[in-house]
Amino acid sequence: MKTDELIHLLATDDQPVQPAAIEQRFAIASAVGIAGAGVLMLTLFGLRPDLLATVALPMFWGKLVFAAALAAAGLALLRRMARPGMALGHTALWLAVPPLVLWAMALWTLSQVPAAERVPLILGSTWRTCPLNIAALSVPAFVAGFWALKGAAPTRLAWAGAGAGLLAGALGALVYALHCPEMATPFLAVWYVAGMAIPTALGAVLGPRLLRW
Repeated sequence: MKTDELIHLLATDDQPVQPAAIEQRFAIASAVGIAGAGVLMLTLFGLRPDLLATVALPMFWGKLVFAAALAAAGLALLRRMARPGMALGHTALWLAVPPLVLWAMALWTLSQVPAAERVPLILGSTWRTCPLNIAALSVPAFVAGFWALKGAAPTRLAWAGAGAGLLAGALGALVYALHCPEMATPFLAVWYVAGMAIPTALGAVLGPRLLRW
């Protein structure tokens, strides 16, 4: 086959790509991730029994804002990673804002209590299970995030996989907050972040293997 004929054959079914195609895929992945995490949470853990009373507490909304802000920053970064050669800009810096704010609040809280009370504030009553629970709830969003990336053209595969894992972890933490009884910022600063770090690290490992094109 001649080169000109091959080019003509490849261009026969050429169709323009929608400008927001990547954003649509990530919107679908996020919706599927939240819905899947919600089903898993209700099946495995259930809502906390005092949820209606808890919604009046500022720290309950603080947990949701932290996870939602990290998910939004991760999504903004991920949509750039999905496009080859697209600069990250200042979006990477926004990822650092939610954990830095939370860590600052945690340090301030610890500084206000006697030394004997600091470890209980960090450990809470669910430190053994919290990170694993968040990681478990992140599975639907993790799978959906990789599906969204497979329809794009990422070139930094490890970073793209880590971004998908971070988004999944943040969405998992967002849903897990509806079950989690913990409210102390030192606990959240350690164990919520640890729970999000698990899918992030897994995504970095699997990215080069699953996102290659």
